[in-house]
Amino acid sequence: MGRIIERDVNALIDKGIYVGTKVEEAAPAAAAAAVAAPAAAAAPAAEYEDVKMPNIRKVIAKAMHASLSNMAQLTLNTSFDAKQIMDFRAKCKAAGEAMGMNNITLNDIILFAVAKTLLNYKDLNANYIEDKEIIRYFKNVNLGVAVDTPRGLLVPVIKSAEKLSLNDIAGESKKLAKGAKEGGLSPDLLSGGSFTVSNLGNMGIESFTPVINPPQTGILGVCGITRRVKNVNGQDVFYDAMGLSLTFDHRVLDGSPAAKFLKELVFNLENFNLLLAK
Repeated sequence: MGRIIERDVNALIDKGIYVGTKVEEAAPAAAAAAVAAPAAAAAPAAEYEDVKMPNIRKVIAKAMHASLSNMAQLTLNTSFDAKQIMDFRAKCKAAGEAMGMNNITLNDIILFAVAKTLLNYKDLNANYIEDKEIIRYFKNVNLGVAVDTPRGLLVPVIKSAEKLSLNDIAGESKKLAKGAKEGGLSPDLLSGGSFTVSNLGNMGIESFTPVINPPQTGILGVCGITRRVKNVNGQDVFYDAMGLSLTFDHRVLDGSPAAKFLKELVFNLENFNLLLAK
């Protein structure tokens, strides 16, 4: 076993192969074998991409983690009949341009109602300064408006929103949203908020849990409109319901005043014409 004998040499000579270093007819066979051999496996393509987190995303991540880690957050959900604000918005859209008004959206109407309602609930229009163990109650409603931008979530602030007309709020909210998306807002307009509104309704979200923007004590999530049924004088009536989700800091206020705020806000939205008359 393993020895080369004369019979082996003669067999190679019969095939046209010279024993030694010279190879003639063996070359084509060797080349063919090389072609037939499977190619070396290519390196597999990466299944993921590592991207360093942008600085603004780091700031958002830190703030949101601190919010959920340090606060006793609780969310209450409700809904209201959106017929009156939808009808009002339709009238504004039809006649607004002729009257020189801004484009008033449903979100602008919500912002207006929130600013008016918050004045009666100081614990929600406040900041909890945790390291000093003080609650800062605001005399005005500095209303934060969550804006989705290419750089991440930003919350510009409408200062003294309760003093503005609906038309002024519509103009201010659009100006701030544009500035946030284009990256040209002053830092002063991104701080000092007393309460925040986050609207995901245009994405079809029916209910969600908004996260408080510290050191604020509350945030209102505005949800989409769904078709529902309610009993009116013994009859089932279809109506357009808009959802609201209020997250509040249970360290500062309890469930009852938070629920009362939602109840009054619902009344003001379902009777928006009366709210405008105040």
